[in-house]
Amino acid sequence: MTQIIGITMGDPAGVGPEISVKAVAEMSPEERALTRIYGNRAILEKACAVTGAAINLDEIAVDLPIEGPELEWGKLDPRGGDAAFRFIEKAVRDAQAGEIGCIVTAPINKEALNLAGHHYDGHTGMLAALTGQKSAFMLLASERLKVIHVSTHVSLKTAIDRATPERILATIRAGNDHLKRIGYENPRIAVAGINPHCGESGLFGNEDDLQVAPAVAMAQAEGINVVGPISADTVYHRAYSGAFDLVIAQYHDQGHIPIKLVAFDTAVNVSLGLPIDRTSVDHGTAFDIAGTGKANHVNMKSAIAYARRLVAGASA
Repeated sequence: MTQIIGITMGDPAGVGPEISVKAVAEMSPEERALTRIYGNRAILEKACAVTGAAINLDEIAVDLPIEGPELEWGKLDPRGGDAAFRFIEKAVRDAQAGEIGCIVTAPINKEALNLAGHHYDGHTGMLAALTGQKSAFMLLASERLKVIHVSTHVSLKTAIDRATPERILATIRAGNDHLKRIGYENPRIAVAGINPHCGESGLFGNEDDLQVAPAVAMAQAEGINVVGPISADTVYHRAYSGAFDLVIAQYHDQGHIPIKLVAFDTAVNVSLGLPIDRTSVDHGTAFDIAGTGKANHVNMKSAIAYARRLVAGASA
């Protein structure tokens, strides 16, 4: 498999173009030769101008057109949402063809995406649809805490309904397989409960007994090193302190809040359960500072480093 990574620059009106060119500018010549940016050449040139990034776009840019007048930094525009979708679609097709080994995505704006007629809840759902998968899993990875979600961009009520034993088991399997792939011989996995104190023997609900515990038992029967449910108000501290390698979060905020508290600038979003590899920054388009050159690209560098790790492993 090729070790080339493809960065999609995200919404053209956001900070994605800036953090993309900043990150590429700091690469070694060898790394830059194994990098492509999927975006719009004119926008990337503007991003280089405002950031001072000195890169040769002729060597790395995969140029896709944006029709109409020039997009403005920081302004919501359906054309930006459509362009962001097309950048990702092209990268996905190239990944499927084996031309790139991993996609690294800069942030998109969900409102602009949906205004353009692309009705997805975010990157993960879009990538699942583009690759013909029913669903995918979102893993947030940092040095001391890793979290994978049973569900993400749905209401809390829907998330509880989606936390079936089968879906929780599939999430455990996906997380276990991924950690083994990146070098964990026997991943230690903890499953967070749904209710306060895991329902306190039915006092605060029985979802943990009926939905979570059976999934954990099935995973244990498969030989996976997993325990739970464990109360969500303690499991993340225990994992951060070294007791577990991965936590299964039952819904979006249950997993996002702790990871953003301890690794706001460095956590990487990784999509699991797809036939292609994808990592991403874990922040938004930051329209308020787009075009100023101030956007911090540390998170993009972390996402790129994780992608390099994945393609190196796949190529071994």
